[in-house]
Amino acid sequence: MRLSAATLDRLPPGVARFGYDRDAQPAGIVHFGIGAFHRAHQAVYTDDAMNAGDRGWGITGVSLRSGDVAAQTNPQDGLYTVSARSAQGDATRLIGSVRSVLVGHEHPQAVIDALASPDTHIVSFTITEKGYCRTPDGALDRALAGDGSIYAYLAAAFRRRRDMGLPGVTLLCCDNLADNGAQLSRLVGDYLDPDLARWFSVECACPSTMVDRIVPATSGADRDAVEAQLGLRDEATIITEPFSQWVIEDRFAGPRPRWETGGAQFTHNVHAFETAKLRMLNGAHSALAYLGLARGYEFVHQAVADPELTALAGALMRDEAASSITPAQGQDLDAYAAALLARFRNPALNHRLAQIAMDGSQKIPQRWLETLAFHQKAGRNCPAILTALAAWIVHIRGDARPVDDPLANDLRMLWRKAGTAQIIDALFGQNGLFSARWTADAAARHFMQPLLA
Repeated sequence: MRLSAATLDRLPPGVARFGYDRDAQPAGIVHFGIGAFHRAHQAVYTDDAMNAGDRGWGITGVSLRSGDVAAQTNPQDGLYTVSARSAQGDATRLIGSVRSVLVGHEHPQAVIDALASPDTHIVSFTITEKGYCRTPDGALDRALAGDGSIYAYLAAAFRRRRDMGLPGVTLLCCDNLADNGAQLSRLVGDYLDPDLARWFSVECACPSTMVDRIVPATSGADRDAVEAQLGLRDEATIITEPFSQWVIEDRFAGPRPRWETGGAQFTHNVHAFETAKLRMLNGAHSALAYLGLARGYEFVHQAVADPELTALAGALMRDEAASSITPAQGQDLDAYAAALLARFRNPALNHRLAQIAMDGSQKIPQRWLETLAFHQKAGRNCPAILTALAAWIVHIRGDARPVDDPLANDLRMLWRKAGTAQIIDALFGQNGLFSARWTADAAARHFMQPLLA
Protein backbone atom coordinates (compact mmCIF):
# COMPACT_ATOMS: atom_id res chain seq x y z
CA MET A 1 0.00 0.00 0.00
CA ARG A 2 1.32 3.44 -1.02
CA LEU A 3 1.81 6.41 1.32
CA SER A 4 -0.83 9.08 0.61
CA ALA A 5 -3.33 11.35 2.34
CA ALA A 6 -5.75 8.43 2.45
CA THR A 7 -3.30 6.12 4.26
CA LEU A 8 -1.86 8.49 6.87
CA ASP A 9 -3.76 6.74 9.66
CA ARG A 10 -1.59 3.68 9.01
CA LEU A 11 1.70 5.42 9.84
CA PRO A 12 3.36 4.03 12.98
CA PRO A 13 3.55 6.33 16.02
CA GLY A 14 7.34 6.63 15.80
CA VAL A 15 7.09 8.81 12.65
CA ALA A 16 6.90 12.54 13.48
CA ARG A 17 3.99 14.28 11.76
CA PHE A 18 3.01 17.87 10.96
CA GLY A 19 -0.03 19.40 12.66
CA TYR A 20 -1.34 21.85 10.04
CA ASP A 21 -4.23 21.49 7.59
CA ARG A 22 -2.59 20.90 4.19
CA ASP A 23 -5.81 21.57 2.29
CA ALA A 24 -5.90 25.11 3.71
CA GLN A 25 -2.41 25.95 2.44
CA PRO A 26 -2.15 27.81 -0.90
CA ALA A 27 1.11 27.34 -2.79
CA GLY A 28 3.23 30.42 -2.14
CA ILE A 29 6.50 28.90 -3.39
CA VAL A 30 7.44 27.55 -6.81
CA HIS A 31 10.60 25.48 -6.67
CA PHE A 32 12.65 24.49 -9.73
CA GLY A 33 14.67 21.29 -9.42
CA ILE A 34 12.65 19.40 -6.84
CA GLY A 35 15.12 16.59 -6.29
CA ALA A 36 16.22 14.87 -3.12
CA PHE A 37 18.20 17.82 -1.78
CA HIS A 38 15.33 20.30 -1.85
CA ARG A 39 12.96 17.81 -0.25
CA ALA A 40 15.50 17.12 2.53
CA HIS A 41 16.32 20.79 3.06
CA GLN A 42 14.19 23.79 2.06
CA ALA A 43 10.94 21.79 2.05
CA VAL A 44 11.69 20.63 5.60
CA TYR A 45 12.27 24.21 6.80
CA THR A 46 9.00 25.21 5.12
CA ASP A 47 7.21 22.32 6.83
CA ASP A 48 8.60 23.59 10.16
CA ALA A 49 7.35 27.12 9.44
CA MET A 50 3.83 25.98 8.59
CA ASN A 51 3.82 23.68 11.60
CA ALA A 52 4.63 26.78 13.70
CA GLY A 53 1.56 28.55 12.34
CA ASP A 54 2.61 30.14 9.03
CA ARG A 55 0.03 29.87 6.26
CA GLY A 56 0.15 30.01 2.48
CA TRP A 57 3.57 28.46 1.88
CA GLY A 58 2.81 25.22 0.12
CA ILE A 59 5.34 24.30 -2.57
CA THR A 60 4.68 23.66 -6.25
CA GLY A 61 7.68 21.71 -7.51
CA VAL A 62 8.94 21.89 -11.09
CA SER A 63 11.12 19.25 -12.71
CA LEU A 64 12.93 20.60 -15.76
CA ARG A 65 14.10 17.27 -17.16
CA SER A 66 12.95 13.98 -15.68
CA GLY A 67 9.43 13.04 -14.64
CA ASP A 68 10.71 10.68 -11.93
CA VAL A 69 10.00 12.93 -8.94
CA ALA A 70 6.49 13.69 -10.21
CA ALA A 71 5.84 9.95 -10.55
CA GLN A 72 7.13 9.43 -7.01
CA THR A 73 5.30 12.25 -5.26
CA ASN A 74 2.06 13.05 -7.10
CA PRO A 75 0.42 9.65 -6.45
CA GLN A 76 1.29 10.27 -2.77
CA ASP A 77 -0.42 13.71 -2.73
CA GLY A 78 3.05 15.25 -2.37
CA LEU A 79 3.67 13.46 0.93
CA TYR A 80 6.99 11.77 1.71
CA THR A 81 9.23 10.89 4.64
CA VAL A 82 12.71 12.10 5.52
CA SER A 83 14.97 9.85 7.60
CA ALA A 84 18.00 11.41 9.29
CA ARG A 85 20.44 8.51 9.46
CA SER A 86 23.43 8.12 11.77
CA ALA A 87 25.28 5.41 13.66
CA GLN A 88 22.70 5.90 16.45
CA GLY A 89 19.79 4.99 14.16
CA ASP A 90 17.15 6.74 12.05
CA ALA A 91 14.82 9.61 12.96
CA THR A 92 11.93 9.68 10.48
CA ARG A 93 9.39 12.45 9.89
CA LEU A 94 6.54 13.07 7.45
CA ILE A 95 6.76 16.19 5.26
CA GLY A 96 3.60 17.90 3.98
CA SER A 97 4.87 21.14 2.45
CA VAL A 98 5.02 19.90 -1.16
CA ARG A 99 1.62 20.15 -2.84
CA SER A 100 2.36 18.89 -6.36
CA VAL A 101 5.13 18.46 -8.93
CA LEU A 102 4.94 19.67 -12.54
CA VAL A 103 7.17 18.36 -15.32
CA GLY A 104 8.12 21.45 -17.28
CA HIS A 105 8.22 20.07 -20.81
CA GLU A 106 4.91 18.26 -20.28
CA HIS A 107 3.01 21.19 -18.76
CA PRO A 108 4.89 24.42 -19.61
CA GLN A 109 1.79 26.61 -19.35
CA ALA A 110 0.99 25.24 -15.89
CA VAL A 111 4.50 26.22 -14.77
CA ILE A 112 4.00 29.77 -16.06
CA ASP A 113 0.57 29.92 -14.40
CA ALA A 114 2.09 28.91 -11.05
CA LEU A 115 4.86 31.51 -11.36
CA ALA A 116 2.37 34.23 -12.28
CA SER A 117 -0.14 33.35 -9.54
CA PRO A 118 -0.94 36.15 -7.04
CA ASP A 119 -0.32 33.56 -4.28
CA THR A 120 3.31 33.04 -5.36
CA HIS A 121 5.87 35.16 -3.54
CA ILE A 122 9.02 33.05 -3.74
CA VAL A 123 10.65 31.14 -6.61
CA SER A 124 13.53 28.95 -5.47
CA PHE A 125 16.09 26.83 -7.29
CA THR A 126 18.19 23.70 -6.79
CA ILE A 127 18.95 22.99 -10.44
CA THR A 128 22.69 22.30 -9.94
CA GLU A 129 25.42 24.48 -11.39
CA LYS A 130 24.77 23.41 -14.98
CA GLY A 131 21.12 24.46 -14.82
CA TYR A 132 22.12 28.13 -14.99
CA CYS A 133 23.39 27.73 -18.58
CA ARG A 134 26.73 29.49 -18.06
CA THR A 135 29.86 29.55 -20.16
CA PRO A 136 33.12 28.54 -18.43
CA ASP A 137 33.78 32.21 -17.58
CA GLY A 138 30.36 32.53 -15.90
CA ALA A 139 28.44 34.46 -18.59
CA LEU A 140 24.98 33.44 -19.79
CA ASP A 141 25.18 30.86 -22.58
CA ARG A 142 22.23 31.83 -24.77
CA ALA A 143 22.56 28.69 -26.86
CA LEU A 144 21.79 26.61 -23.74
CA ALA A 145 19.19 28.99 -22.28
CA GLY A 146 16.38 27.84 -24.55
CA ASP A 147 12.64 27.38 -24.16
CA GLY A 148 13.00 24.76 -21.42
CA SER A 149 15.34 26.81 -19.23
CA ILE A 150 14.40 28.65 -16.06
CA TYR A 151 14.93 31.92 -17.93
CA ALA A 152 12.21 31.26 -20.48
CA TYR A 153 9.67 30.39 -17.77
CA LEU A 154 10.62 33.41 -15.66
CA ALA A 155 10.42 35.80 -18.62
CA ALA A 156 6.91 34.63 -19.55
CA ALA A 157 5.70 34.84 -15.94
CA PHE A 158 7.32 38.23 -15.29
CA ARG A 159 5.68 39.66 -18.38
CA ARG A 160 2.29 38.48 -17.18
CA ARG A 161 2.86 39.73 -13.60
CA ARG A 162 3.91 43.14 -14.92
CA ASP A 163 0.95 43.40 -17.29
CA MET A 164 -1.49 42.37 -14.51
CA GLY A 165 0.01 44.85 -12.04
CA LEU A 166 1.18 42.11 -9.69
CA PRO A 167 4.26 42.62 -7.54
CA GLY A 168 7.57 40.92 -8.20
CA VAL A 169 8.86 37.82 -6.45
CA THR A 170 11.92 36.77 -4.53
CA LEU A 171 14.24 34.49 -6.51
CA LEU A 172 16.14 32.27 -4.11
CA CYS A 173 19.13 30.39 -5.54
CA CYS A 174 20.05 27.46 -3.31
CA ASP A 175 22.81 26.06 -5.52
CA ASN A 176 26.56 26.01 -4.99
CA LEU A 177 27.48 29.19 -6.84
CA ALA A 178 29.67 31.87 -5.30
CA ASP A 179 27.54 34.97 -4.59
CA ASN A 180 24.63 32.95 -5.91
CA GLY A 181 22.03 35.69 -5.49
CA ALA A 182 24.08 38.25 -7.41
CA GLN A 183 24.88 35.67 -10.10
CA LEU A 184 21.24 34.74 -10.54
CA SER A 185 20.23 38.40 -10.73
CA ARG A 186 22.87 39.09 -13.39
CA LEU A 187 21.98 36.03 -15.48
CA VAL A 188 18.24 36.69 -15.40
CA GLY A 189 18.78 40.37 -16.22
CA ASP A 190 20.99 39.43 -19.17
CA TYR A 191 18.30 37.11 -20.55
CA LEU A 192 15.34 39.51 -20.30
CA ASP A 193 14.54 42.19 -22.84
CA PRO A 194 15.44 45.71 -21.63
CA ASP A 195 11.93 46.75 -20.57
CA LEU A 196 11.30 43.56 -18.62
CA ALA A 197 14.81 43.70 -17.15
CA ARG A 198 13.99 47.13 -15.69
CA TRP A 199 10.79 45.77 -14.12
CA PHE A 200 12.75 42.83 -12.71
CA SER A 201 15.44 45.06 -11.18
CA VAL A 202 12.83 47.20 -9.40
CA GLU A 203 10.25 44.60 -8.38
CA CYS A 204 12.24 41.44 -7.61
CA ALA A 205 14.99 40.47 -5.18
CA CYS A 206 17.68 37.79 -5.38
CA PRO A 207 19.10 37.13 -1.89
CA SER A 208 22.24 35.04 -1.56
CA THR A 209 22.05 31.79 0.39
CA MET A 210 24.23 29.02 1.74
CA VAL A 211 22.71 25.55 2.03
CA ASP A 212 24.27 22.52 3.64
CA ARG A 213 23.02 18.99 4.12
CA ILE A 214 24.44 15.75 2.76
CA VAL A 215 21.71 13.95 0.80
CA PRO A 216 22.72 10.75 -1.01
CA ALA A 217 20.65 9.44 -3.88
CA THR A 218 17.92 7.16 -2.52
CA SER A 219 18.42 3.52 -3.45
CA GLY A 220 15.91 0.69 -3.87
CA ALA A 221 17.28 -0.83 -0.66
CA ASP A 222 16.55 2.45 1.14
CA ARG A 223 12.94 2.41 -0.07
CA ASP A 224 12.56 -1.21 1.03
CA ALA A 225 13.93 -0.42 4.49
CA VAL A 226 11.56 2.53 4.88
CA GLU A 227 8.63 0.40 3.73
CA ALA A 228 9.47 -2.16 6.40
CA GLN A 229 9.50 0.62 8.99
CA LEU A 230 6.30 2.39 7.84
CA GLY A 231 4.19 -0.50 6.65
CA LEU A 232 3.60 1.70 3.57
CA ARG A 233 5.51 2.12 0.33
CA ASP A 234 7.08 5.58 0.05
CA GLU A 235 8.56 5.97 -3.43
CA ALA A 236 9.62 9.54 -2.62
CA THR A 237 11.43 8.80 0.64
CA ILE A 238 14.66 10.68 1.41
CA ILE A 239 17.68 9.52 3.40
CA THR A 240 19.93 12.23 4.81
CA GLU A 241 22.21 13.16 7.71
CA PRO A 242 21.05 14.78 10.97
CA PHE A 243 22.97 18.01 10.25
CA SER A 244 21.29 20.82 8.28
CA GLN A 245 22.18 24.48 7.78
CA TRP A 246 20.63 27.33 5.82
CA VAL A 247 22.02 30.87 5.85
CA ILE A 248 19.95 33.45 3.95
CA GLU A 249 20.54 37.09 3.10
CA ASP A 250 17.68 39.01 4.69
CA ARG A 251 16.51 40.80 1.53
CA PHE A 252 13.12 39.77 0.14
CA ALA A 253 10.77 41.38 -2.38
CA GLY A 254 7.71 40.42 -0.31
CA PRO A 255 6.61 38.09 2.48
CA ARG A 256 8.50 34.95 3.42
CA PRO A 257 7.97 31.93 5.71
CA ARG A 258 9.50 32.01 9.19
CA TRP A 259 12.18 29.53 8.19
CA GLU A 260 14.07 30.50 11.34
CA THR A 261 11.62 28.31 13.29
CA GLY A 262 13.46 25.36 11.75
CA GLY A 263 16.89 26.85 12.43
CA ALA A 264 17.58 28.95 9.33
CA GLN A 265 19.87 31.93 9.92
CA PHE A 266 19.10 35.34 8.41
CA THR A 267 22.03 37.68 7.95
CA HIS A 268 23.34 40.53 5.83
CA ASN A 269 26.66 38.70 5.28
CA VAL A 270 26.18 35.30 3.66
CA HIS A 271 29.47 35.51 1.78
CA ALA A 272 31.77 34.11 4.47
CA PHE A 273 29.50 31.12 5.17
CA GLU A 274 28.95 30.47 1.47
CA THR A 275 32.65 30.67 0.63
CA ALA A 276 33.60 28.35 3.48
CA LYS A 277 31.04 25.80 2.36
CA LEU A 278 32.08 25.93 -1.30
CA ARG A 279 35.83 25.83 -0.73
CA MET A 280 35.97 23.58 2.33
CA LEU A 281 33.03 21.15 2.30
CA ASN A 282 32.41 21.02 -1.45
CA GLY A 283 36.12 21.32 -2.26
CA ALA A 284 36.99 18.38 0.00
CA HIS A 285 34.02 16.38 -1.28
CA SER A 286 35.18 16.73 -4.89
CA ALA A 287 38.75 15.81 -3.95
CA LEU A 288 37.54 12.68 -2.17
CA ALA A 289 35.34 11.84 -5.16
CA TYR A 290 37.99 11.87 -7.89
CA LEU A 291 40.82 10.47 -5.77
CA GLY A 292 38.54 7.94 -4.07
CA LEU A 293 37.09 6.64 -7.34
CA ALA A 294 40.62 6.23 -8.69
CA ARG A 295 41.41 4.03 -5.67
CA GLY A 296 38.32 1.88 -6.13
CA TYR A 297 36.14 3.30 -3.36
CA GLU A 298 32.38 3.72 -3.81
CA PHE A 299 31.26 5.85 -0.86
CA VAL A 300 32.53 8.96 0.94
CA HIS A 301 32.92 7.18 4.28
CA GLN A 302 35.17 4.60 2.57
CA ALA A 303 37.36 7.27 0.97
CA VAL A 304 37.74 9.25 4.17
CA ALA A 305 38.76 6.07 6.01
CA ASP A 306 41.89 6.02 3.79
CA PRO A 307 44.60 7.76 5.88
CA GLU A 308 46.20 9.40 2.85
CA LEU A 309 42.90 10.80 1.58
CA THR A 310 41.88 11.97 5.06
CA ALA A 311 45.18 13.83 5.39
CA LEU A 312 44.74 15.39 1.96
CA ALA A 313 41.14 16.45 2.66
CA GLY A 314 42.22 17.95 5.99
CA ALA A 315 45.09 19.86 4.38
CA LEU A 316 42.81 21.11 1.59
CA MET A 317 40.30 22.46 4.09
CA ARG A 318 42.60 23.85 6.80
CA ASP A 319 45.80 24.86 5.01
CA GLU A 320 44.49 25.91 1.60
CA ALA A 321 40.76 26.72 1.63
CA ALA A 322 40.39 28.18 5.13
CA SER A 323 43.39 30.47 4.69
CA SER A 324 41.72 31.99 1.61
CA ILE A 325 38.59 33.01 3.57
CA THR A 326 37.95 36.01 5.79
CA PRO A 327 35.65 34.47 8.42
CA ALA A 328 32.55 36.16 9.75
CA GLN A 329 32.42 37.12 13.41
CA GLY A 330 32.29 33.92 15.48
CA GLN A 331 32.97 31.65 12.50
CA ASP A 332 35.57 29.03 13.56
CA LEU A 333 36.93 27.50 10.36
CA ASP A 334 39.20 25.00 12.13
CA ALA A 335 36.23 23.64 14.08
CA TYR A 336 34.21 23.62 10.85
CA ALA A 337 36.87 21.43 9.17
CA ALA A 338 36.82 18.98 12.08
CA ALA A 339 33.02 18.81 11.99
CA LEU A 340 33.06 18.18 8.24
CA LEU A 341 35.45 15.24 8.56
CA ALA A 342 33.19 13.78 11.26
CA ARG A 343 30.18 14.14 8.96
CA PHE A 344 32.07 12.51 6.08
CA ARG A 345 32.79 9.50 8.34
CA ASN A 346 29.06 8.79 8.99
CA PRO A 347 28.93 5.02 8.28
CA ALA A 348 25.15 4.96 7.94
CA LEU A 349 25.11 7.41 5.03
CA ASN A 350 26.05 5.78 1.73
CA HIS A 351 26.96 8.92 -0.20
CA ARG A 352 28.26 7.77 -3.56
CA LEU A 353 31.47 9.32 -4.86
CA ALA A 354 30.12 9.04 -8.41
CA GLN A 355 27.22 11.34 -7.44
CA ILE A 356 29.67 14.00 -6.23
CA ALA A 357 31.90 13.55 -9.30
CA MET A 358 29.10 14.51 -11.71
CA ASP A 359 29.31 17.84 -13.56
CA GLY A 360 32.85 18.59 -12.44
CA SER A 361 33.40 21.26 -15.09
CA GLN A 362 30.61 23.29 -13.48
CA LYS A 363 31.87 22.76 -9.91
CA ILE A 364 35.65 23.09 -9.87
CA PRO A 365 35.79 26.86 -10.57
CA GLN A 366 34.18 27.78 -7.26
CA ARG A 367 35.39 24.72 -5.32
CA TRP A 368 39.09 24.77 -6.30
CA LEU A 369 40.10 27.39 -8.86
CA GLU A 370 39.18 30.42 -6.75
CA THR A 371 41.34 29.10 -3.91
CA LEU A 372 44.20 28.43 -6.32
CA ALA A 373 43.93 31.96 -7.74
CA PHE A 374 43.93 33.49 -4.24
CA HIS A 375 47.15 31.72 -3.22
CA GLN A 376 48.81 32.23 -6.59
CA LYS A 377 48.64 36.01 -6.08
CA ALA A 378 50.63 35.51 -2.86
CA GLY A 379 53.17 33.25 -4.56
CA ARG A 380 51.88 30.06 -2.88
CA ASN A 381 50.87 26.71 -4.33
CA CYS A 382 48.16 24.36 -3.05
CA PRO A 383 49.46 20.78 -3.26
CA ALA A 384 46.23 19.16 -1.99
CA ILE A 385 44.02 20.94 -4.53
CA LEU A 386 46.54 20.39 -7.34
CA THR A 387 46.57 16.66 -6.52
CA ALA A 388 42.78 16.58 -6.69
CA LEU A 389 42.78 18.67 -9.88
CA ALA A 390 45.13 16.19 -11.53
CA ALA A 391 42.75 13.38 -10.53
CA TRP A 392 39.88 15.28 -12.16
CA ILE A 393 41.91 15.73 -15.35
CA VAL A 394 42.49 11.97 -15.49
CA HIS A 395 38.82 11.34 -14.67
CA ILE A 396 37.52 13.41 -17.61
CA ARG A 397 39.59 11.34 -20.04
CA GLY A 398 36.95 8.66 -19.45
CA ASP A 399 39.22 5.63 -19.44
CA ALA A 400 37.90 4.03 -16.25
CA ARG A 401 34.22 5.10 -16.23
CA PRO A 402 31.75 7.21 -18.22
CA VAL A 403 32.03 10.96 -17.63
CA ASP A 404 28.76 12.56 -16.52
CA ASP A 405 29.36 16.21 -17.37
CA PRO A 406 27.67 18.75 -19.68
CA LEU A 407 31.09 19.38 -21.28
CA ALA A 408 32.01 15.69 -21.52
CA ASN A 409 32.41 15.71 -25.31
CA ASP A 410 34.42 18.95 -25.30
CA LEU A 411 36.71 17.65 -22.57
CA ARG A 412 37.23 14.36 -24.40
CA MET A 413 38.13 16.24 -27.59
CA LEU A 414 40.61 18.38 -25.67
CA TRP A 415 42.30 15.23 -24.42
CA ARG A 416 42.52 13.82 -27.96
CA LYS A 417 44.03 17.00 -29.36
CA ALA A 418 46.34 17.90 -26.49
CA GLY A 419 47.39 14.53 -25.13
CA THR A 420 49.04 14.06 -21.75
CA ALA A 421 51.83 16.52 -22.55
CA GLN A 422 49.54 19.50 -23.29
CA ILE A 423 46.24 18.81 -21.51
CA ILE A 424 47.06 21.05 -18.54
CA ASP A 425 47.68 24.00 -20.87
CA ALA A 426 44.54 23.20 -22.88
CA LEU A 427 42.49 23.42 -19.69
CA PHE A 428 44.37 25.93 -17.54
CA GLY A 429 46.97 27.60 -19.77
CA GLN A 430 46.86 31.21 -20.97
CA ASN A 431 44.12 30.43 -23.51
CA GLY A 432 42.78 27.34 -21.76
CA LEU A 433 39.14 26.48 -21.22
CA PHE A 434 39.22 27.66 -17.59
CA SER A 435 41.90 30.36 -17.84
CA ALA A 436 39.40 33.08 -16.86
CA ARG A 437 39.20 31.52 -13.38
CA TRP A 438 42.82 30.41 -12.85
CA THR A 439 45.90 30.07 -15.04
CA ALA A 440 48.40 27.36 -14.17
CA ASP A 441 51.94 28.64 -13.68
CA ALA A 442 55.11 26.63 -14.23
CA ALA A 443 55.17 25.34 -10.65
CA ALA A 444 51.59 24.05 -10.85
CA ARG A 445 52.21 22.36 -14.20
CA HIS A 446 55.41 20.79 -12.86
CA PHE A 447 53.50 19.46 -9.83
CA MET A 448 50.54 18.01 -11.74
CA GLN A 449 52.24 16.59 -14.83
CA PRO A 450 53.62 13.41 -13.18
CA LEU A 451 50.19 12.69 -11.70
CA LEU A 452 48.63 12.37 -15.17
CA ALA A 453 50.60 9.30 -16.16
